[in-house]
Amino acid sequence: MKHHIENLIASALAGLEATGALPPAHGAAITIDHTKSREHGDFACNIALVLAKHARAKPRELAEKIVKALPASEKISKVEIAGPGFINFFLSADANHGVIREILDQREHFGRSRLGAGRKVQREFVSANPTGPLHVGHGRGAAYGATLANLLDAAGFQVHREYYINDAGRQMDILATSVWLRYLELCGEKFDFPVNGYKGDYVYDIGATLHRENGDKYRHAAAKVFEGIPADEPKGGDKEVHIDALIERAKSLLGAATYRLVFDLGLNVILDDIRQDLEEFGVTYDQWFSERALVEDGAANRAIERLKKSGHVYEKEGALWFRSTDYGDEKDRVVVRENGQKTYFAHDIAYHMDKLERGFDRVIDIWGADHHGYVPRIKAALAAIGDDPERLHVLLVQFAILYKGGERMQMSTRSGEFVTLRELRHEVGNDAARFFYVLRKCEQHMDFDLDLAKSQSNDNPVFYVQYAHARIHSVFRQMKEKGFAHDPANGDRNLARLTEPHERGLIERLARYPEVIEMAATAFEPHQVAYYLRELAYDFHTYYGAHTFLVDDAAVRDARLNLIVAARQVIANGLKLLGVSAPETM
Repeated sequence: MKHHIENLIASALAGLEATGALPPAHGAAITIDHTKSREHGDFACNIALVLAKHARAKPRELAEKIVKALPASEKISKVEIAGPGFINFFLSADANHGVIREILDQREHFGRSRLGAGRKVQREFVSANPTGPLHVGHGRGAAYGATLANLLDAAGFQVHREYYINDAGRQMDILATSVWLRYLELCGEKFDFPVNGYKGDYVYDIGATLHRENGDKYRHAAAKVFEGIPADEPKGGDKEVHIDALIERAKSLLGAATYRLVFDLGLNVILDDIRQDLEEFGVTYDQWFSERALVEDGAANRAIERLKKSGHVYEKEGALWFRSTDYGDEKDRVVVRENGQKTYFAHDIAYHMDKLERGFDRVIDIWGADHHGYVPRIKAALAAIGDDPERLHVLLVQFAILYKGGERMQMSTRSGEFVTLRELRHEVGNDAARFFYVLRKCEQHMDFDLDLAKSQSNDNPVFYVQYAHARIHSVFRQMKEKGFAHDPANGDRNLARLTEPHERGLIERLARYPEVIEMAATAFEPHQVAYYLRELAYDFHTYYGAHTFLVDDAAVRDARLNLIVAARQVIANGLKLLGVSAPETM
């Protein structure tokens, strides 16, 4: 309905401009808002106040001109001017009830729009290093990213969902070396496992697979492996130097081919697990993009060459540095180390260069909040190579903190002490996890109350919303038990019988759904949908408690049944966007 009123206002302004009653006001933003009180109508517009200075007229006088120039509309029963020049619109009864008809006609398509038609958006999210299972912190990025992609799709954007596989960095070398060391333990070698190695049971399991399939084929004596290796942290050494030296020793003793075999075993086992975990969580991707591919197809080299041509790089102590201080960074950044290896930052530049080369109008990344300082660095690099950094939008997601029985649960991938996303899903279910994860803005801290998520009470928001959907289904089961039948056509003819305050309130809430979808999509705020659904569920539950639907009067009964079918459809549509099921029974 907002769009309809916007079109009426635009038509009035065009008419006034054509007659010279209003100077051309191209690009004037027409803002339509819901009124706070029904006595002021259904919608209000402040365009007269916005254009008064431009038109050299008093706002109220301009408002009177605009109202007189408005085209006639069957959807508007009355237009009034209020206060200093607000234009208030009162919807006709048919327009108010018409949303029920619209929902029942469009069904699962209700709420979709063409706001983003023709625009391509790339969504990259989760992209956790494949060094271990996804934990509950990753789950928030997954739920938020998938839901935002669904919202953008519903708003008409062409959405490409992508997972960036960090399969060429130091962390993967640490994983590969950790797997090989666990393998050596199974071969009978004795040594102290490095402090900075990956210690989770999953690493031991991968090492066991390597041993089961190859026996002692890749065994080397522990004394040879650790000979000359700098001391580890517990012995007064440097844990970073220690693990890096072990990585080089593993590569030297195993040789390139065998080291790649161990590396790929760890990568593929964990990546397959991540892929399965996400699919079971309702999160799927159009593409899994390999960091290693950037190196192998020359994209990383091209990015470096573009940086060189920009004049924003220099050599120092054998390394190549990006002069990021030219763009406000606190210090310059290395892109190629003295040993010739490109840094993770260099690969990230190449990846984002590749994204923009693929023709996306907007690239939206979802990163952990700890990457805050990394955002301007990447944008600076894009500007340096001649790309438009404004096409990149980075959303930072705070990690979710899991509580059980009032106690905080630990999440550390390196130590192996963490709650996996799979464990969370098995305990509370996908629905609760998906809904709870998007209840707050992504940049806000989130405490995930495990006990609340499992509860079957009105305090549990996902239960409350799903119960509304199931309750509507129960009404139709009761209808059959009472010997009634629902006649939707009769209900449509008698929508004017829906005059109770609870009915008007529910209808108004349903009418807002398309607006909520557009606002949530453009603001990147899936929580708006979750909050809307909770409010819609409240409107239905109060309506259910205040009125009987299955009355003897067939006209009222069918009209009310049409209304609650419409409510059920909108609840189902909204839950689907959130990746949550809409059960028929609970």
